[in-house]
Amino acid sequence: MSIFANDIVFMVLFGVIVFALSMVWADRIINWLYDKSLGSRQYVIEKLESMFVEVDRKKVTITMLLMSFGLGILFFLLLLPNVLLGFFVAAIVTYGGWQVPKFVVDALFEKRCSQFGAQMVEGLTIMANGIRSGLSVPQSMERITDNMPSPIKQEFALVLSQIKLGLSVEEALIGLGNRIPIQDVAMFVTAINILKETGGNMAETFSTMVETLRERQKIQKKIEALTAQGVTQGVIITCVPFLLLLVFLVIDPGFVKPLFTTVWGIIMLIVMLFLQLMGGLMIRKIVRIKV
Repeated sequence: MSIFANDIVFMVLFGVIVFALSMVWADRIINWLYDKSLGSRQYVIEKLESMFVEVDRKKVTITMLLMSFGLGILFFLLLLPNVLLGFFVAAIVTYGGWQVPKFVVDALFEKRCSQFGAQMVEGLTIMANGIRSGLSVPQSMERITDNMPSPIKQEFALVLSQIKLGLSVEEALIGLGNRIPIQDVAMFVTAINILKETGGNMAETFSTMVETLRERQKIQKKIEALTAQGVTQGVIITCVPFLLLLVFLVIDPGFVKPLFTTVWGIIMLIVMLFLQLMGGLMIRKIVRIKV
């Protein structure tokens, strides 16, 4: 009876502490929950729209729910009757599945920005030649939309459409810089806006920017070649523990069974996953060098 009473007291105290912390951090908790739920969905939709991808909000929501809660329920059912392990794995799969679309669209957006940056050398050369022949900045941009592929074609076409609808060249270019947040575009937008206010040889400025961009891209490619080994090592180091676990599951399942059937085993799995995540993030941080 005393043991039961102690359990009741412990649960009451635990509930009071959780309630007090929830009241103190209510705004942070609500913002965190929104960011990880509806915020992630909205983030995915906005990123896709910024890449000129037609988005059906309902389909995006259904896809994210199937990838998160759908897979989570599936893993929970597969691991029955081990409820504790099933709940643990299902929670990880649900959270990871909900975040995967965000990482995917981030990777696609970063790739698109890189493609835009690579096209800027040719695009600025076309603009410089247009300025030398007496064309204005919007007319030079039209030459880019007529002669170059996407994504630079899409972005400059949008800039021209905004100018035709009444926006100034400066405002339209600032919008371009916000949609493509890379240093090369920021330099391009700043140069045009300053030259339109103060005057100067815009064609010569574009030619100088082309040379700068070419040298920067050469350095970036050298860095990518030098850090390729580090990237490969990071991938291998991250995958080795999971491959070893899979090998032991095939060769001697009883040897690793305590990891999935005992409380300490599950705690060790959580610690392992956390350390793997931190190690992967640190390696990624080290090998990613921005020019």
